[in-house]
Amino acid sequence: MATELLPIAEDRPECVEVKISGKLHGEDYEAFGSAIDDRIKEHGNLKMLVCLRDFSGWDLKALWEDLKFDLAHFSDIDLLAVVGDKTWEKWMVTFCQPFTTAEIRYFDAAEYDEAKDWILTGEKTEPHTGLGEQVTPF
Repeated sequence: MATELLPIAEDRPECVEVKISGKLHGEDYEAFGSAIDDRIKEHGNLKMLVCLRDFSGWDLKALWEDLKFDLAHFSDIDLLAVVGDKTWEKWMVTFCQPFTTAEIRYFDAAEYDEAKDWILTGEKTEPHTGLGEQVTPF
């Protein structure tokens, strides 16, 4: 499994990109979660672009770490764009909505540039009229 945390723009430290590939293990998530915690402490609420490439899911410990992270940071993420290429990834985004106050949008892999633009310029909107597909709770 590989994770990489990158700034999206040097002058926007609250905007970060997370690249995830392979299977997420508990140990991987602990390190990633710690880096996100540090970023939140330093810059406040985040706008996150999560890119899933050849992502195959979580092991049980990583799933538990993800749930703990979501609950601990329920209101620390304002916008969350998820870029993926699998139907189940889109479903996963819908499942996550009740665990955060962030506005979440799913983008297909070909819409990466649109996802990045939304994170840099987007604001929370109701109802959705922009790029990507807004995720609505169950």
